[in-house]
Amino acid sequence: MIQVHDLHKHFGGFRAVDGASLTIETGSITGLIGPNGAGKSTLFNVIAGVLKPTSGRVTMAGEDITGLAPHELFHKGLLRTFQLAHEFSSMTVRENLMMVPAAQTGETLVNTWLHRGRIREEERALRKKADEVLEFLTISHVADEKAGNLSGGQKKLLELGRTMMVDARIVFLDEVGAGVNRTLLGTIGDAITRLNKERGYTFCVIEHDMDFIGRLCDPVIVMAAGNVLAQGSADSIMKNEAVIEAYLGTGLKNKVAAEIAEESAFHESHGAQPGLGAEAGQGGDGKPAGDL
Repeated sequence: MIQVHDLHKHFGGFRAVDGASLTIETGSITGLIGPNGAGKSTLFNVIAGVLKPTSGRVTMAGEDITGLAPHELFHKGLLRTFQLAHEFSSMTVRENLMMVPAAQTGETLVNTWLHRGRIREEERALRKKADEVLEFLTISHVADEKAGNLSGGQKKLLELGRTMMVDARIVFLDEVGAGVNRTLLGTIGDAITRLNKERGYTFCVIEHDMDFIGRLCDPVIVMAAGNVLAQGSADSIMKNEAVIEAYLGTGLKNKVAAEIAEESAFHESHGAQPGLGAEAGQGGDGKPAGDL
């Protein structure tokens, strides 16, 4: 679906994206993770047309889309959401969905005078589709609520719903779990999975919640210092030495390892068998070793 070739985005002397190359397969839910400042959101912004790349190339289903504006990519089925939801706060939830499809008859002043019947028919069809989307996302009970009154998680669901109003091909989700409670995060995860399996959506997800990434994403791509560091399953990524160092730093990683080794040696010296964790230092009857 998406191929990124040797992409660079520089801000003066700072290289936010520095030669990144990656592939997002059609029909996948691809995770994109990395430490703060790794270049993830900048990469999203370049792919989605918000920023022009310094150099490099982006293709979508084989077509060169490098540097295309967001509205041009919208018509090709490439959409993105943001870390902070961008709703029309004074409009209802349903109205936020109904305004998404492009080239509506009622958007032209002359048509509001000459084609009122066509406008009414379109609005009926849009209202029906919006209600179907709200039902799918399990937020139909807030259809008539002002969007600005929604919780953070409900706003993220609303943003996901917008992509459903135009049958997107690929959706880039930027920190969809930020500020969302665990229950709603589960609902968002279920919606993403259903859209992927039932409607063929391709997703690329930036997220710091590794439980969420592990549940949804395969493969997972790791960025560090503006480049791709590793790629693989969530399990393999979490065991990758280079990834651990990127998150913790070499010094902190070695310190953690040393503390674990020291704690293990302490428990063994007090009668525990290696690797007993919480049972370390206890006898077979659960009492401290050596206790009469």
